[in-house]
Amino acid sequence: MNGTMNGTMNGASSASRPLVAPPRRTGATPLPGGRELGWAEWGPEDGVPVLFSPGAATSRSLGFGAGVVDALGVRLIALDRPGLGASTPQPDRTFDDFAADVAALAAYRGLGRPAMVGNSQGAPFALACAAHGVTGPLAVVSGADEVADPRFAEPPFEEALPAELRGLIALSVSEPGAAQARFARLTPQAMWDMVLAGSPACDRAVYESPDFAAAYRHAMDEAFAQGPDGYARDTALAMGRWDIDLAAVATPVGFWYGEEDFSHSPDQGAGLAARVPGAVRHVVPGIGGALLWTHAADVLRVLLPRTAP
Repeated sequence: MNGTMNGTMNGASSASRPLVAPPRRTGATPLPGGRELGWAEWGPEDGVPVLFSPGAATSRSLGFGAGVVDALGVRLIALDRPGLGASTPQPDRTFDDFAADVAALAAYRGLGRPAMVGNSQGAPFALACAAHGVTGPLAVVSGADEVADPRFAEPPFEEALPAELRGLIALSVSEPGAAQARFARLTPQAMWDMVLAGSPACDRAVYESPDFAAAYRHAMDEAFAQGPDGYARDTALAMGRWDIDLAAVATPVGFWYGEEDFSHSPDQGAGLAARVPGAVRHVVPGIGGALLWTHAADVLRVLLPRTAP
């Protein structure tokens, strides 16, 4: 059943505690074929495992829920997608390939079918894992929408996407290799400038706070340590047509959007949530795309009761 939840919940208390912290543990898991998948962990080693698919152009080192994960007994495991941070590149990878990587990591590390959180551009990769039955309950937070979906070229959304963005979407659909080459021109500094320029004041207050800005910029530098190709491949996939069977998702999914966030999804995930059986949509006032960090406790508390021991 699709629904919408509006409310402040418990996020206001987050102002009294740090929003990010350095990882406690880092490593890389071997994958079939000789590649490795980099990861970072927060929380107790014996906690409930929750995988994290981070946003665009960031690495495993930018987690969320500093302090919260300990209180809730969560073992948060952030993953570097191939070519970003500590993960081996995989040219021409697909969403299905990432789901296979996560399945191998979960088997190797004895995680079973862990819960997962997908943020921003990490959302479709997390949805692919859910569609393949690799993971358990899923929270999509400020999730990138399938902007190449034809409905965004029709009323009432035909004016919602800027002309330049529409051009990149069309290129990602028709010539993904050319689109990837365009995206590979981005630098960490350009990404930082783009994030700030597109963020409402409530989000900039989070992003520009000294501790968060330092952690965010460090994660972007790490993500680009092997060059821009990992980010470029992510973006070409996310902006093209998703080859993900959303109707096959058989695990509980919650979609979370800030009321001030229209950059990740023109309709704040309403259409996307409707494509996932039984999904529930939460719209939180007073925040935009920084929702994951300001309302980490709320997201995890909703996710955890659905997670099998």
